Amino acid sequence: MKQKEIKDLSVAELQEKLSQTKKTYNDLKMAHSISPIENPLQIRTVRRTVARLATELTKRELQ
Repeated sequence: MKQKEIKDLSVAELQEKLSQTKKTYNDLKMAHSISPIENPLQIRTVRRTVARLATELTKRELQ
């Protein structure tokens, strides 16, 4: 998810997207620990998306 797409979301959408992305991240980590997943770089991109969403949410709360 690009930064521009994240800025267009509302706060409620950000929170929902963040929880979905965190769940996806945890599922990927679990699957990778059991048996190597096909594309391990997926974990990195999902982790960075979680960080982008959390950063935008924090930035909006501080304004």
